[in-house]
Amino acid sequence: MNTSLGKPAEKPIPDGMHTLTPHLICVGANEAIEFYKNAFGAIEQMRLPGPDGKLMYACLQIGDSQIMLTEENENCGSRGPKTLQGSPVTLHLQVEDADAMIEQAVAAGVTLLMPATDMFWGDRYGQVEDPFGHRWAVATHVRDLNMDEIQSGMQAMFENT
Repeated sequence: MNTSLGKPAEKPIPDGMHTLTPHLICVGANEAIEFYKNAFGAIEQMRLPGPDGKLMYACLQIGDSQIMLTEENENCGSRGPKTLQGSPVTLHLQVEDADAMIEQAVAAGVTLLMPATDMFWGDRYGQVEDPFGHRWAVATHVRDLNMDEIQSGMQAMFENT
């Protein structure tokens, strides 16, 4: 083990980190940090710019979770959703007030894809897309339902469409 870069870690999972943490790739990752602060109340934990000023790595906190960011780099095979023309991944943001969070995000510049709506599974839920191509689901749990109630609600939704 190379200890010239510091002492060995005391914890394999640092405080504040969870087992699974999204790592977003963006064109304009430095701008994305500022955007996520305004849109979702992100708190910057650290930022590591590369020699060219482009973001090598950053860590933000949104609520009780961390999110990592890096600048798109074709040489490393890192491509963001704008280059890929979309992403199959949606980031799910569970918040106290979905309507207020979506309103704040829209004011910051997201595209509203689905306004907050009461859903059959018990959440008030909507979707937005940020200017960097990442889709975000925003939800507040408003009703506790059992699986039979959820199943019935889903069937009713499909029957009404």
